[in-house]
Amino acid sequence: MATAGGGSGAHPGSRGLLRLLSFSVVLAEVPPLLAWTFFVPSTRQQKQGDKVRIVTCGSFNLIHSILAASINGDTGVIHVVEKEEDLQWVLADGPNPPYMVLLDGKLFNRDIMEKLKGRTSRIAGLAVTFSKPNSTIGFSPSMQCPNDGFGVYSNSYGPEFAHCKETLWNSLGNGLAYEDFSFPIFLLEDENETKIIKQCYQDHNLSENGSAPNFPLCAMQLFSHMHAVISTATCMRRSFIQSTFSINPEIVCDPLSDYNVWSMLKPINTSGTLEPDDRVVVAATRLDSRSFFWNVAPGAESAVASFVTQLAAAEALQKAPDATTLPRNVMFVFFQGETFDYIGSSRMVYDMEKGKFPMRLENIDYFVELGQVALRSSLDLWMHTDPMSQKNESVQSQVEDLLATLERSSAGVPDVILRKLNQSQALPPSSLQRFLRARNISGVVLADHARSFHNRYYESIYDTAENINVTYPEMHSPEEDLNFVTDTAKALANVATVLGRALYELAGGTNYSHTIQADPKTVTRLLYGFLVKANNSWFQSILRQDLRSYLGDGPLQHYIAVSSPTNTTYVVQYALANLTGKVTNLTREQCQDPSKVPNENKDLYEYSWVQGPLNSNETERLPRCVRSTARLVRALSPAFELSQWSSTEYSTWTESRWKDIRARIFLIASKELEFITLMVGFGILIFSLIVTYCINAKAEVLFIVPREPGAVSY
Repeated sequence: MATAGGGSGAHPGSRGLLRLLSFSVVLAEVPPLLAWTFFVPSTRQQKQGDKVRIVTCGSFNLIHSILAASINGDTGVIHVVEKEEDLQWVLADGPNPPYMVLLDGKLFNRDIMEKLKGRTSRIAGLAVTFSKPNSTIGFSPSMQCPNDGFGVYSNSYGPEFAHCKETLWNSLGNGLAYEDFSFPIFLLEDENETKIIKQCYQDHNLSENGSAPNFPLCAMQLFSHMHAVISTATCMRRSFIQSTFSINPEIVCDPLSDYNVWSMLKPINTSGTLEPDDRVVVAATRLDSRSFFWNVAPGAESAVASFVTQLAAAEALQKAPDATTLPRNVMFVFFQGETFDYIGSSRMVYDMEKGKFPMRLENIDYFVELGQVALRSSLDLWMHTDPMSQKNESVQSQVEDLLATLERSSAGVPDVILRKLNQSQALPPSSLQRFLRARNISGVVLADHARSFHNRYYESIYDTAENINVTYPEMHSPEEDLNFVTDTAKALANVATVLGRALYELAGGTNYSHTIQADPKTVTRLLYGFLVKANNSWFQSILRQDLRSYLGDGPLQHYIAVSSPTNTTYVVQYALANLTGKVTNLTREQCQDPSKVPNENKDLYEYSWVQGPLNSNETERLPRCVRSTARLVRALSPAFELSQWSSTEYSTWTESRWKDIRARIFLIASKELEFITLMVGFGILIFSLIVTYCINAKAEVLFIVPREPGAVSY
């Protein structure tokens, strides 16, 4: 977790070492639990700028802990809470506090957490078991008004829309991810590990008829101390002082950062800047998500469905015969860090204003953004616009043309109905808000919801493939699942078709709009790779050999961090390159250094030597060089470039560093036995001192020195 300004993260060199951590077990009856990892959360301060996120890192996702433990670790007697009544033992009745609570996932809600928070003297830590959510219940640890204060609406611009006064977009949000808890919190995803802890509890801690259990008791200890303190401003200032005056600086936190992915329909010279009369249509969406627990951010509805749809639309538009001769250019951009107060979009706007990006805000004619689009009801796709900018007549006219183009583009596309909204309704949380904050732009946000999100698990661990109905036949092999076109893939392909056709018309195309068609097979492969299994044959074929390790056997986690680019960023970049670029006949050496090849230009294109598909015998891959316009650009909040660590204009999220993260489960004796053991040990010590003193005092008697041998006579 994080706070809008502070966070956690180890040094890049040491972070990798922390990916594998051992959970040691000092207990004969309990087998070792290996490779448990932890997450330590954020602390939300009084104002948005003072945000510090304290996290640890993990790769196995078996345990993630929230909130930093004490420097000597936190220890407590394990108690299993499977129903709310079980809390009474932890909060009041239990005679052996503090307790390490093993909480059933269905009880992980604000009411329960508030009760635990109120009795911190009896709570050493919390381990939450992963459970499938009830279909009728929602869970979102985010705020009801996401990214409040960092969008376009404020007390001076659209005050009637500021702070979600009109619409609580995330109505189920409970804000837990922004709370400060004084004890560590874990997530247990593996059922086997959960069973081991429960077995230890049942063998040693389970009381009968409410009576106190007999010692020894099963306990758990967590070591997860973080270095960041108070707020981003404080920890960044301490890091700055250390790096300035110390030979061996002790950095305590790092800014959250990654890279935005972007490409152009027609290549542009990235070493220069577009001319003022060069017009561009922007198609945007976000890449990242989050949850209460670090690096468990599946983001199926909140991020993945949207950027997968945009990738499919980019592929479809690139196939138009006149794509490279359209009057306007089209830029596809995938923003990183939008969950954390618009890190990616605010940085791109900043770079455009400062002339650090090949395009300026003045070049943008239209801005089309994909919000959450996978949970449409009654086939409706809603078009959200900004009422404030439309008070300008020219902007209003352009917005009306934009909406009309979208409506025309949906004609003939099955299962997609574009709907207009009341012109007085505000924009939902979106990257467009950061652009409008800098300049009046004709823009629209396409979403599956008219008002509050349809997503009941927004920014939570439950926003998985199942949340958007991505399921596969039981008897299929992984390769069959990869190519199985799900109903969700078909629906998103239809949305991608509408987007592709609309972008074609907005770019000035007139001849081939009806021929633009997104490929459902592309969509289904992308959904499978990002939400089910990243290490699949198609993802392997589109990546460089050295990036293959970025693909795991499970889904990718779409969480921005301090070690970047993240897996998602790389995969999206290479997916975009392979879907929109062209395979060239360059050799590996030429691909890696195209400046030596006539008619190739590194300023116009990006060149990638990828693994390629399998040969006909499926024994080896056929590597190739892909030329595209897909590039990366830094997604780091301008607040850190400007050293404005308490900024309320830009995001100030950071991540704490750490040194040692470990945990163990063991048996503890009663206080009486511990006292007796201490006294016996102390008695033995005193007795040993007395004996030693006595022996030393009588040493001349006890230890007779042998005489010198005398002369021998014969």
